[in-house]
Amino acid sequence: QVQLVESGGGLVEAGGSLRLSCAASGLTFSSYAMGWFRQAPGKEREFVAAIGWSGANTGAADSVKGRFTISRDNAKNTVYLKMNSLKPEDTAVYYCAARMGRATSDRGGYDYWGQGTQVTVSS
Repeated sequence: QVQLVESGGGLVEAGGSLRLSCAASGLTFSSYAMGWFRQAPGKEREFVAAIGWSGANTGAADSVKGRFTISRDNAKNTVYLKMNSLKPEDTAVYYCAARMGRATSDRGGYDYWGQGTQVTVSS
């Protein structure tokens, strides 16, 4: 049974930083591309960042480029999202997701999802 468990969310002031983690089990982690998505109240789930199976290829949404960094540790079956210079508009539930094949920004392309972790940025 595949499980993705996010952690590291919380309440932070604008300009602050957080690092999210997503621990995977039940799959061959190093064979999967991983993505981070977020969903704010009343809005659709949107792409944040993605990383290929080896970690060599990454991509991020324009809204977070230069502030958020995705990385992975295949030895620990974990993907990370380092978030710097946080803004109130980054407030959302953050989800990690896994898919075979190349990383993509298309949320429909992911096979497995975690339950999410709340990130709240106060102004």
